[in-house]
Amino acid sequence: MSARRLPWTRTRTDAEPTVASPIGPPGVAVQPRRLDLGEGMCASLVVTGYPREVGLGWLEPLLTYPGRLDVAVHVEPIPPQLAATRLRRQLARLEAGARSDFEHGRLVDFGADTAAGDAQDLAARLARSEVRLFRVGLTLTIHAHTPEQLDDEIARVRALAAGLLIDAKPATFRSLQGWITTLPLGVDLLDVKRTFDTSALAAAFPFTSPDLHADLGEHAVLYGVNAASSSLVMWDRFTCDNHNSVILARSGAGKSYLAKLDILRSLFTGVEVCVIDPENEYERLAHAVGGAHLALGAEGVRLNPFDLPPGAHRSSTDALTRRALFIHTFISVLLETPLTPADRAALDRAIVAAYHSAGLTADPRTWTRQPPVLADLAHTLQTDGDPAANELAARLAPYVTGTWRQLFDGPTTTRPDSHLIVFSLRDLPEELKTVGTLLTLDAVWRRVTDPTMRKPRLVVVDEGWLLMRQPEGARFLFRMAKASRKHWAGLSVITQDAADVLGSDLGQAVVANAATQILLRQAPQALDQITEAFHLTDGERQLLASAHRGQGLLAAGSDRVAFEVVASPAEHALATTDPKFLAELDQQPTGGFTGSPRRGPYALPDEEDDDL
Repeated sequence: MSARRLPWTRTRTDAEPTVASPIGPPGVAVQPRRLDLGEGMCASLVVTGYPREVGLGWLEPLLTYPGRLDVAVHVEPIPPQLAATRLRRQLARLEAGARSDFEHGRLVDFGADTAAGDAQDLAARLARSEVRLFRVGLTLTIHAHTPEQLDDEIARVRALAAGLLIDAKPATFRSLQGWITTLPLGVDLLDVKRTFDTSALAAAFPFTSPDLHADLGEHAVLYGVNAASSSLVMWDRFTCDNHNSVILARSGAGKSYLAKLDILRSLFTGVEVCVIDPENEYERLAHAVGGAHLALGAEGVRLNPFDLPPGAHRSSTDALTRRALFIHTFISVLLETPLTPADRAALDRAIVAAYHSAGLTADPRTWTRQPPVLADLAHTLQTDGDPAANELAARLAPYVTGTWRQLFDGPTTTRPDSHLIVFSLRDLPEELKTVGTLLTLDAVWRRVTDPTMRKPRLVVVDEGWLLMRQPEGARFLFRMAKASRKHWAGLSVITQDAADVLGSDLGQAVVANAATQILLRQAPQALDQITEAFHLTDGERQLLASAHRGQGLLAAGSDRVAFEVVASPAEHALATTDPKFLAELDQQPTGGFTGSPRRGPYALPDEEDDDL
């Protein structure tokens, strides 16, 4: 068959303007085994044989081939009724062949016997509506500049396919149809298909890294791109043994940036998120998605420690007792000194009396009334007559009538109820940091443990080393790490001081109870401790020592994958804290952001974004 030029193409002179040149080649010459496309050429391979069993990301070697290789997967769903009919016919043919071999004394065809067993299993699962069937066609188009180079590339691709137990045949005399099949047109002119079930088809898509083996549920989120390939690293914390995670990195490595992307993508899957934000970094994010932002320490913002959990009168019989016990802890932290037995006795009497004066008794029907405030407790202590009670009242005076009363001077002003709740602690004075943190942690824990509001939740604690320095904060993280799974919640601790976290028993317990562990770039001083704690290899240690911003290691049990964070322009505008970028963002008339995608927590120049 001689070469021929397609009738709709013609040679363009240099003087003629062109519109089609950016779309396709100026001409196509069809050869029996290849196409000549302008300055290059290509050949197509059609896959006719597949392995019996495939794993997650089994097409990854083809997708990461170093040469120019187009891979097209065409999927056509088969109606269940038609699929059942075809399976019955296939089973009948296989059984008839086996019976004929037996009657004629021929040896058993082990391939046909295995195929019959697979068909029976597939028919049973199809009858139970556990799977669906699809007709799938896989076509490969290889590009090169010379015929010799094209022959070498074809040999390499066929050898690679053979290593995957894939039988790839040249599309002889159908090279034009093969090329069109791999174009992004959704047209399969070769129509060489094989029947796949749902799980085999899902494994063929490069949507997850083959280095991660956890099942992807409805709450899977994208973490980034596999650093060793082009596959996407997706992970679902709610399919693991526990739902906790830790992000350890040095300052500026992109840990908060990654946490914000995780929050945004988790919200999209229906997960409720609570954030403890010590530096007010999540305010823009909360406002952008319609969340609730509570800035403790700001004017007019108050939290009443006497508040009972929402719905306590319907779900608990000891909520008032538990709240009284918490008030003991709260007063002890507030006064920064341990209470003596006499102080505890006087305080216990005053707490009960304060609740009774507000009309709240042991009867759950009274728990919907307005609870007392700290001033009511101080007044009860003053009128008690016990010297220990009077001394406690005097010590509480700065928080009731003095300069530190702002956080407790009245009922709770805001009861956050949203899909994203951010508690900002930046505006709290240093003297109230500890007690403000305690109130925030208590509010989060009451929401997580509320049995009337069961839903998947994520509690994000940024700069976790600040909480680890406080006994109450460290105990909260430990309790959340241990018990959050029972309440369908996950704890995400983000910290830049790995030494403080790994240097304490409570910190090590938090890390040990995190099924998902993310390590970004580490400081040289912390590398030895990180290597020992996470049993890193020499290659993984070198990766964390030299990683760029947004590059790191995701570890989940025995599964580990190096990845690079990828964000859309809208996500980047919400997650970044780069002052220069924020200044440019504020100067834009629309307040929005347009531009090329961003890889990692930094803006790449436009000319470097072509590969995204």
